[in-house]
Amino acid sequence: MSASTTALLSEPKLLRFIPPGYDTGEFGQRREVQAASFRFRIAEPGYEDLSDEQIRHMIATAPRARDRFLVALLACTGLRIGEALGLHRGDMHLLTSSRAVGCGIEGPHVHVRRRTDNPNRALAKSRFSRMVPVTADLVALYTDYQYERDLVAQAAESEMVFVNLFRPPLGGAMSYPNTKEMFDRLARTAGHACRPHMLRHSAATRWLRDGVDRDVVQRLLGHASPLSMERYRHVDDAEARAAVEYVESAKERP
Repeated sequence: MSASTTALLSEPKLLRFIPPGYDTGEFGQRREVQAASFRFRIAEPGYEDLSDEQIRHMIATAPRARDRFLVALLACTGLRIGEALGLHRGDMHLLTSSRAVGCGIEGPHVHVRRRTDNPNRALAKSRFSRMVPVTADLVALYTDYQYERDLVAQAAESEMVFVNLFRPPLGGAMSYPNTKEMFDRLARTAGHACRPHMLRHSAATRWLRDGVDRDVVQRLLGHASPLSMERYRHVDDAEARAAVEYVESAKERP
């Protein structure tokens, strides 16, 4: 490595705190040292995702239609919990065509929009609005939730998708603490950890493993930078074994 390249990797730094026993020199001339110019963040270990079977079990275990829909929504779309709690009913375009409401996007989908005036203070992290397609199964779960919601008269007054149906204030926007309590109860019943971001992580991991283009996944998740995608792409044991077996079989091919 050339001297000019080496020089780019370090820079002078003045020691603010002197280690015990360190000699700074008679006039403090040794307080200046060479420090690394670049620091790389260590990859965070232990990212948790959920299997399809675990997610299906969570949905089946949730006792209320609202909670089943919330779990399925996060797993299907990869939305952040703040984005989900900030949804308005007008964001839910779940018909085959939404042209009647002025939306030209075909197929059922939801619109994720950043709002700063939600009554529950739910806030979408991304400043840019996006559209996320949803499945027919999710639409069916939303229909079940609407039936459950219609039984609470106060809920009709709220534009928010997720509202309190079983505790005061009835019809009020569902809050972050209420959501955490719901997931804590669900974790105890399901017998394993289940937090909202685990469902987002599971959706992203599933898309990438199924070969969905990274740019598409980035758009679905609402990430501004492709670097944010790295946290979702980790190799599991099955993928590692498949890679080794593929290389081994390639050696045997003529």
